[in-house]
Amino acid sequence: MFYHAKNGSVRIGNSKMDYISFGNGKKNLMIIPGLGDGLTTVKGKAVAFSIMYRVFAKEFTVYVFSRKNNLQKGYSTRDMANDHAKAMAALGISKADILGVSQGGMIAQYFAIDHPDLVNKLILAVTSARPNDMIKQTVGAWIEMAKRGNYKDLMIDTAEKTYSEKYLKKYWRLYPLLARVGKPKSFRRFLIQAASCVNHNAYEELDKIVCPVLVIGADCDKIVGVDSAFAIADKIQESELFIYHGLGHGAYEEAKDFKERVLDFLRS
Repeated sequence: MFYHAKNGSVRIGNSKMDYISFGNGKKNLMIIPGLGDGLTTVKGKAVAFSIMYRVFAKEFTVYVFSRKNNLQKGYSTRDMANDHAKAMAALGISKADILGVSQGGMIAQYFAIDHPDLVNKLILAVTSARPNDMIKQTVGAWIEMAKRGNYKDLMIDTAEKTYSEKYLKKYWRLYPLLARVGKPKSFRRFLIQAASCVNHNAYEELDKIVCPVLVIGADCDKIVGVDSAFAIADKIQESELFIYHGLGHGAYEEAKDFKERVLDFLRS
């Protein structure tokens, strides 16, 4: 039922890392989510994710990893990548295809750079390899909102920066819920992860990635910008590039063919 969805955790040093798994395919697919993980981990979300990503369940056993629960100040995207490698080892996963979305794509870059033997194919979606003015301005504003404990404005600005106007119009009635649903007891986790986004810079090492790579961008992306996708694809020799037109950072949710496009690449 629900694609054999399971909730679990693994120990990473003096902390635990929440993860979920579903599907019973012979191949492994690891999904690394974005900055939203700083507000809430994947704990308890196995069924929801299995339904959302059910297209992968037949061919893959899918793992979705959060960052570890106890984050130290200065915890970087490279540190996160190394902890994901430890989590794979703890679960006996020898190799996987990797889908990294937004900040997850930043982590996935270092994962492929530092642990090439663990990666089969790599998908980097709506992400960046280095800081730019758009990232600094947008994430910097979120950091200030989080420092003030202004959860409502943080959620509204995130939604408006992520989704297209057409998509937002469908859900504008839910705006009042944004101030009440999912508010963390502390913003410390979010602030540490947000800082890692602003400081992420793997660009000069991207040529160390040797596996096949699919880079997906969106020309209306208000968080990392579309130029980030072109820059990544230009730097990685074994890469393909696809740009969604008329969509923004939330293309991975809005585009009806996103999951099928990823699956086609993994099958090729």
